[in-house]
This record gives sequence, C-alpha cells and structure tokens, in this order.
Amino acid sequence: MKRFKAYDPPEYLGWSPEPDVMEEFRGRLSRDPTRRSVVKALRPDQHLGLYKGLVRNRLHDVALKRWVRQGVLSKAWLGTGEEAVTVGAVHALVKGDVVGPMIRNAGACHEMGMPLREMFLAYLGAADSPVSGRDVHFGDLSRGIVAPISMVGALVPVCAGMALSFKLDNSDRVALTWVGDGSTRTTAFHEGLMCAKVLSLPLLVIIQDNQIALGTPTSAHSAAPMESTATIYATTKYVCDGNNVLDVYATVALASELARLGKGPVVVTAKTFRMGGHATHDEGESRKILPAGAFTYWGKRDPVGMYETYLAEASFRLSSRQSNADVLERAAKEVEEEVDQAQREARESAGELEADPSRQQEGVYAEI
Repeated sequence: MKRFKAYDPPEYLGWSPEPDVMEEFRGRLSRDPTRRSVVKALRPDQHLGLYKGLVRNRLHDVALKRWVRQGVLSKAWLGTGEEAVTVGAVHALVKGDVVGPMIRNAGACHEMGMPLREMFLAYLGAADSPVSGRDVHFGDLSRGIVAPISMVGALVPVCAGMALSFKLDNSDRVALTWVGDGSTRTTAFHEGLMCAKVLSLPLLVIIQDNQIALGTPTSAHSAAPMESTATIYATTKYVCDGNNVLDVYATVALASELARLGKGPVVVTAKTFRMGGHATHDEGESRKILPAGAFTYWGKRDPVGMYETYLAEASFRLSSRQSNADVLERAAKEVEEEVDQAQREARESAGELEADPSRQQEGVYAEI
C-alpha cells in the first residue's frame, strides 16, 4: 500500500515487516483452534475484501487529513492504526445485522455499503450529504448503520434497544457497537450493558482498548485491565489483538454466533493503539503523554502492513492468474482510485450545493 510522508505517522513511513512481529501475527491464530478454523474457512475473495477494507479505511482518513492541512476542514477524527478493529468486525457480520460506530470507526460505514462520496460530503457539510449538512456524525439505517453520538458510550443503550427489537421479533440479527476504554466508565455504557445482560440481548460490545481516553492514559482511570469489564457484568468475554484483522474477524464471528443463540450480550476487548491524537488538532498531545516506546512498538504492528505481508506470503492463492503480491498491488491501486474519485466528486458537489438552514430539523423526528 502507498505511504504518504505528509500524512502517515512517522513509524509507518518505510514500513517493512519484522520477522518476530509476523511470527506473532500468525501465532495468534494458530494458538486458538476455534479461531483458526474460522480463519481457515475464509475464501480468497473474503481475504481480499478484508484487505481492501483496511486500505479503504486508511486512505479515507488520509484524505480527511489532507483536507485539514489544505484548510478545507478545521479538524477530523481519525482511526489510524485501529482500522482492523472496525473492518474485521464488520466483515464478520451478516446481512441484516446493525452497527453503531464511533466517529473514528468510519470504516464501518463504507464496509456496510455507504459510498465514500456520501461520507466525504458529510464532512464537507454539503446539502446532499446523508445528514443534509448538519453534522459529521452520520449513518444510514437502510444499510444497518446507526449514526454515532458525540457522547461516546451513548450508543450502547441505543444498540441494546435494537437488539431487544430483534429478540422480540424472533430474529437472529445482532447489534454491534464500539466504545473506547474511557467510555466504559460512563453511565450510558453501564445502563445499556446491564439492560442487555438482564434481558440476554443479542448485543456485541467491542471495547477498543487504545490505551488513552482523549488525553488520559488508561493507567490513570482504570485499576484493572479493560477485559475485566466483562466480568463485572457476568457476560461472555473475548480478548483479541485489535491490530490483527483476522483475529478480530474470528473473534467477532464467534461472539455473534453466541449472541444469535441467545447467549448475549458478549463483550470483546480489542487491544490496539491510536497512532495520532484524539483529532487532527491535537496530534502532538498523545506523543507528549504516552512513552515514545509505545509508538515504536505499535508502529511495527501496522494492521494494513501486517495483513498485506501475511497475504503476500500465504500458501493459498488469491488468484489463479497472478501472484498474491500482484493481486494486492492491483487491489490497493483500485481502492486508491476509488477514494480519489469519491473525494473529488464530493468537493465538486459541495461547492454547488450549500446546506439550507431551514432544513436543519428535517429527519430528526419520526413521523408516526
């Protein structure tokens, strides 16, 4: 995948796989026979879909960061380094399931079928964006995407409510949402998870343990590991490597299977790391708060780079006509062109259609 000197974290520039890191990547799967069987069942096209999803997520964020540098946007919330937590989880779901992403889980939107052009239009505040220019928190219920809420953690009770509707309807659908480590300390998280547990709802909650809540390190707000959160609510718990997209995929696939069988909710703790600030306006803050060694360690574990290496060296073939490396190069190029076209079309459309203030309350309340 192409790297960008002006926009990528310095640890990602000139990235190359380290043998011990790749051994760790492969070993994570081989140690658990159940997860290994889930991954082994993946078809070549599914592997390629996961890879393209990771690249699409990364390049979407690069495009937003470029717009910030160019003065098009004032700031953006990115998920650089955490793409696997989002992409792997979404790909493990089935048609009919719903997701409630945080704003930095933007990858959930395009992997659930939302066009990149619409996502870029929302950031530009365009009239023809999914939210008519009102906000950068957007979703699409027709595609199973519940819009993020800026008060992180607040989607847990919302998704619990959707999971309740699935249960009452005797459906085998599940609802999935993500929270950061800091969000686990909110009232909304507690109430939503308690409700889901008492009613045995088909809810999946992924704790995106990126080791910092805004500007507060986990060690400053939690006395126990994040995975202990599930124990408090007596829910089934899983822990996965949040930078290993296959581990995330397998874990969420297993968790969703339990939820569909009436054994929800399930809490998944994904160990990962944010390779930037809370948003683009404070990118340097986390590097002042967290030790430099943390960025070095996680920088070697770029989720896109590791999966690209895994596929390039895999014993199975992604195509009968080309080498895996050639297939991946072509796939990355296709996604790059897709993102470039989407942002170009969004800029052109946004310039022609400004948001109309008189429509600010449209689509806020349901008409019954």
